[in-house]
Amino acid sequence: MNFYRDASWVLEYVEQEDKKERLSGSMQSLVLKSCQKFKLKSDPKHLYAVLDSCWRYKPYLETIMRKSRIYDDIPKKKGKLLYSKVTLLLLCHDLLISKQKRIQMGKLPIKEFVLKHRTRLNGELVKLKLKLGVKDLCELVDREEDDVTPVRWIRINPLRCNDYDTSNVLEELKKKFPNRVEHWTEIQPGSIYYDEFIPNVFGVHPRDKITSHELYRQGKVIIQDRASCFPAHILNPGKDDVVIDACAAPGNKTTHIAAHLLPSVGRDQSPRIYAFEKEPARSKVLKKMINVAGCGNFIEINVGDFTKLAVPEKFQDVTGLVVDPSCSGSGIFGRKSVDSHNIAKKKADEEVQVPDEEEKMVEDDVRNRLNKLASFQFQVVKHAMSLPKARKIVYSTCSVHAEENERVVIDLLLDKKVQQWGWRVAPKDKVIPTWPRRGIVEEFAQVFRDDDEKCQRLAEGCIRALPREDGGIGFFAVCFER
Repeated sequence: MNFYRDASWVLEYVEQEDKKERLSGSMQSLVLKSCQKFKLKSDPKHLYAVLDSCWRYKPYLETIMRKSRIYDDIPKKKGKLLYSKVTLLLLCHDLLISKQKRIQMGKLPIKEFVLKHRTRLNGELVKLKLKLGVKDLCELVDREEDDVTPVRWIRINPLRCNDYDTSNVLEELKKKFPNRVEHWTEIQPGSIYYDEFIPNVFGVHPRDKITSHELYRQGKVIIQDRASCFPAHILNPGKDDVVIDACAAPGNKTTHIAAHLLPSVGRDQSPRIYAFEKEPARSKVLKKMINVAGCGNFIEINVGDFTKLAVPEKFQDVTGLVVDPSCSGSGIFGRKSVDSHNIAKKKADEEVQVPDEEEKMVEDDVRNRLNKLASFQFQVVKHAMSLPKARKIVYSTCSVHAEENERVVIDLLLDKKVQQWGWRVAPKDKVIPTWPRRGIVEEFAQVFRDDDEKCQRLAEGCIRALPREDGGIGFFAVCFER
């Protein structure tokens, strides 16, 4: 029962967020955030698996439950419902939708109450499928296999290797994955791909449980999407650099920066990386991550707003920055159940076809949210550009939307202060030149209409990765230099 209690709290939190405005971010991030908020003891991975499925089917389940009249039969005590509708929803999900088709709890009154309504619930499920013209409700929601990464990307962490020599770790990986493939699309369970773009990065099959391997437990191997490794690789700090990670948690990019910087300066140094994280709970995750990676003494964590704490007078020695601010997360796997939720509600209770005006409302809400995010992203990058000795800034998002990517770049290039400070987009040969997918030329052409060469140059200075199609999450990165 403890699991269902915890799951109910998380689902109630998600519902509250949904009532405030249309949900953003992935279900995974929402579950992790609520687990921290309520200090839950249930396994977050188990909670996510159940809640992600429940949220996908929620509009249909609510219709089934309402028409079965189960809500009308909830017993009361002192005028209040004895059972939470949210908890009943979770139980009905497990009874009707889960693979086992059973409620995972002992013989408790709430379970007996739901089982008493099993016949009517199943009857309404059949009627709904007939109404919607499907054999199974899974035909109406995004299948799980369409919303997971095609490759599990890992990188060797030299900070946990003797003298930063990664050869022993590579030998261990060869033992676990003896079959080396030439391209990530050829990956099968038990095989490994050596990435051609980022050093010490490898691709394995998602079903290969790398988390159970001793290398992972020792911090010698870190799970990190290949595209997420772009910023530190592009920044490529050396022994004379001092770096800020402006939006650091959970810490993968921070520890990757350290993997570039620490070997060149040695371990007996004062902090050369300043990591900023606004949320105290996330800063704890960041601290844990950098300690596991073996660079806790090398990084100074600052808890608070980067644009307020990172005053130029205090950080005059900073030469490089990675800025990966909050974004729509549209390139991240696990979003589909969130983004389709409002349309699914219409399908369950009205017609299969969603009215055009409803889709337009959804689109308008998305655009408004993107505009707000882009404004925030612009301000964070511009603040980074104000640091007096900064020579290189990598701006990145896990978004596929131009509003958060090329258009933020354009707004920065047009800003008078940015122009005075001398910032420009670094050329293609400094930004992983062999990566094939670059920025969208047409976005720059809308502003710099009379200069085709400039538009091409700016677009080629940007990197894009599409979700799944490029082997991982959707991503954008650009480097500014002066």
